Amino acid sequence: MVPSITLVARLAASAADARRGVVRLHPEVIDALGLRSWDAVTLTGARVTTAIVAPAAGPAGQATLDDVTLSNAGLSDGAPVVVAPASVEPARRVTLTGSRLARAALTAETVRLALVGKVVTGGDAVSLLPQDIVPAPGLDAQAARQRVAGALGSAWTTELLTVASVEPTGAVAVRPSTVVGWEGGPATGGDASAPARVPGAPGRSAPPSPPAEPALPVEELVGNTEAARKLVEWLELTFDRPELLTRLGGAARLGVLLAGPEGVGKLTLARSAAAAVGATTVELAAPGVAALEAATASQRVHEIIGKARAGSRTVLVVTDVEALLPAASPPPLATVVLDALRAAVATPGLALVATTSAPESVDPRLRAPDIVDRELGLALPDLRTRAELLRRLLAAVPLADEVDLKAVAERAPGFVAADLVAVRREAAVQAALRHAGDGEPRICQQDLLDAVGSIRPISMSSSDTLQTGGITLDQVGDMVEVKQALTESVLWPLQYPDSFARLGVAAPRGVLVYGPPGCGKTFLLRALAGTGQMNVFAVKGAELLDKYVGESERAVRELFRKAADAAPALVFLDEVDALAPRRGQSADSGVADRVVAALLTELDGAEPRRDVIVVGATNRPELIDPALLRPGRLERLVYVPPPDAAARAEILRAAGRHTPLAPDVDLDALGAELDGYSAADCAAVLREAALTAMRESLEAAEVTAAHIAAARAAVPPSLDPLQLAELQAYADRRTS
Repeated sequence: MVPSITLVARLAASAADARRGVVRLHPEVIDALGLRSWDAVTLTGARVTTAIVAPAAGPAGQATLDDVTLSNAGLSDGAPVVVAPASVEPARRVTLTGSRLARAALTAETVRLALVGKVVTGGDAVSLLPQDIVPAPGLDAQAARQRVAGALGSAWTTELLTVASVEPTGAVAVRPSTVVGWEGGPATGGDASAPARVPGAPGRSAPPSPPAEPALPVEELVGNTEAARKLVEWLELTFDRPELLTRLGGAARLGVLLAGPEGVGKLTLARSAAAAVGATTVELAAPGVAALEAATASQRVHEIIGKARAGSRTVLVVTDVEALLPAASPPPLATVVLDALRAAVATPGLALVATTSAPESVDPRLRAPDIVDRELGLALPDLRTRAELLRRLLAAVPLADEVDLKAVAERAPGFVAADLVAVRREAAVQAALRHAGDGEPRICQQDLLDAVGSIRPISMSSSDTLQTGGITLDQVGDMVEVKQALTESVLWPLQYPDSFARLGVAAPRGVLVYGPPGCGKTFLLRALAGTGQMNVFAVKGAELLDKYVGESERAVRELFRKAADAAPALVFLDEVDALAPRRGQSADSGVADRVVAALLTELDGAEPRRDVIVVGATNRPELIDPALLRPGRLERLVYVPPPDAAARAEILRAAGRHTPLAPDVDLDALGAELDGYSAADCAAVLREAALTAMRESLEAAEVTAAHIAAARAAVPPSLDPLQLAELQAYADRRTS
């Protein structure tokens, strides 16, 4: 049996080990595993990887990994890692993928020179820094450095490649005889003298394109079938019946803007629609072209559009068109691109489909009648669609009998098709790690739920989210009326939309939670988010304010657009009085007034947001603009009062659940005595009592009543009686 040891993974601080695929272990651990220095070991975390072992002088219970190895094992600093001896074969072939720059600049021979002596497995990230701590036979580290630095410049030390495949499978060591090559490109032993050539770059040609995946039938586009059929109808009219359009006064040309959240399947839909009418698809990836120098980008655009115009029945697909045609400060290249697209749309037998996930960021000139005159919108998958997508994605995967795909879909609000593909991949990794080799491997319900929890949906990838910490409303002591009000106003509209529709009433748009500081408003919202299993966008009021004209309003619009893309979602505006003060009373050149106007428009504008609930929190409700508090906006006001004696006792129990208390500590009596203390104050009393015990003795094992008495003297109540009276009067006025 192969020996293994579970250690604590630590990130290496030494620059000498950085990105070289080295793990350092205590010499006693190396001996216990039956290894010698510079042997290979298997590291098992969230995934399995391999590294070279070296001795370290640190604690015996930890493994020190460089940053790339830590990532390859799917670990974070401080996580447990299982270390075992590895069986390594000499690599016959290693196939790599990398950035456009790396493929363009690096020959396969240069890459092999940098990788000699490293141990890799399929799926690993690998750097171009030579493993020169103990150079392997055949490694010329100095030559490798010079050649890579000469090709990539100063960025070569941070460039990472991905190991697409290895032969034989498993852990392999790169040798001077190993065939190293780019996926779909040249390899050593073949045309290794020339780098993979970049499309449109002077003196460089493109690497061979991977074979295109067969287009899905329109009926297989779960959730997007109707949009696909409409696009098919437009294409059939344009290609097959142009004379009918002309006779009826129309134009035999077609330009469509396909808009929808990122990852929802826009490009897949365009390919499927083109295949349904027997058309050829020519694709122009706008982000890749926009990254090129202007003259090269223009040449590339004209090459691709020229190829599309040369065909007789062609759909030109421009993906992520906002990258090439931005609405804000469009470059001179945008005019060239628009002219080329206008000429393409006017070509008989050619249709244009442009895709975007941010339609408001697209140059409005693209929507001219002679370029793009129609628009199709793709919605975020709802619960039923997500369940069906999971069923299709997992149709050929062995599943355990208890798998409930609807329950998994309920835990994945805001997930698009690309996110669910990532869920399938992560669940497969979890099941593979659990499989012991006996019987058929199967994915179980917990694998899928864990995968959903570990995948951050695309719609949330660039947003700050509220960390719930696993808290739910059931863990919030007392506050029965407050919890019920929040449940009715926030959770019911998202969980029971059919009930609102059946009764013919509109669900609340927003809630204002107000009360004295330190009494648990933010904690309540964290518990609410944890209970509802929804995507939560957390924003501090002042974070949306910007000194530049128009930027604050744009930030508000962007926030609500992201929330709509991730629906069902909750937008939490903490300290909302700073974001939406009474208009006409600020001295900031009208910035606050414009932000309030933008916020009012998003809450109750011409395009109401579905499945997006807004919750504001403040301890100064009288400062908020009254227009924000009318029905249809933050229409439900929930007062969070200061805790009474019973609530304070519950707060003390929750705050002290991990603190050993002496028998003479009576939390009920203490809660009754802490009049004027907020929830934060109560927690501070216990924290100060524990520190008092530590001051007496660092070996203290419990907190006594004497420690708590001393803490009470050091932590005075923070609630202001005058502010409490004002808030209570405000609450009485609102309820009356």
